[in-house]
Amino acid sequence: MTATGTALDAAGFSTLLVEERGDRMVVVLNRPEVRNAIDQQMVDELHAVCAYLEQRPKVLIIAGAEGVFASGADIGQLRERRRDDALQGINSTIFVRIAKLPMPVIAALDGFCLGGGAELAYAADFRIGTPSVRIGNPETGLGILAAAGASWRLKELVGEPVAKEMLLAGAVLRAERALAVNLITEIHEPSGLMAAAHALADRIATQDPLAVRITKSVFHAPAEAHPLIDQLAQGILFESQAKFDRMQAFLDKKEARKADKKSADEAEKK
Repeated sequence: MTATGTALDAAGFSTLLVEERGDRMVVVLNRPEVRNAIDQQMVDELHAVCAYLEQRPKVLIIAGAEGVFASGADIGQLRERRRDDALQGINSTIFVRIAKLPMPVIAALDGFCLGGGAELAYAADFRIGTPSVRIGNPETGLGILAAAGASWRLKELVGEPVAKEMLLAGAVLRAERALAVNLITEIHEPSGLMAAAHALADRIATQDPLAVRITKSVFHAPAEAHPLIDQLAQGILFESQAKFDRMQAFLDKKEARKADKKSADEAEKK
């Protein structure tokens, strides 16, 4: 679980499949025998992925193997955890780390996305899914609460009434309702899900990477930090070479269009 040169060494991973490309990384949760339940080993491997992406920022796409995103935490392990384990925040710590990655995170959801699996999805910047998505937090039915992000992230994502329906009444949303409440933003057939995730990553890739990173940080800053943090961040970007290059390219293109229009108008007069 280390970086070798400029690549992540995932040879020792047993719960994740990792594909790295130039501007992105794809991580597939791979415990299909237990519907990709999140266990301690998977948490450890996700920490290794985060450590790598914190040093080499790339877009992260997270998906699940064999038609399931993640059915939740491993109940066998969860049943044995006690107070001290809860205070460690095993799952919440990794989900916070994923949410704070420098570049955007895309969750490509298929099938069950429950409990800890749903909380992992809530930590992403984008969530897209298939018609078979079932997303929710049934923790109270197991005698616990959704303590790895749902109790505060979900309200921000879908509003208090829907969040309470999911957290207090165990509602599991199907894809169409998840789309209607903006918990997911796109629905695709399973065969096109990853292509859609990559298309979204491609759109992100057309933006300036530093501007994307700083915008994500400013977006998640506490309310009291604004507008000062916006002004300081803009000050950094105003001095970046990419700002000058991209704005000059925009102006050059605008001038070229003007010249083309002028030539066309003159040709019509002849």
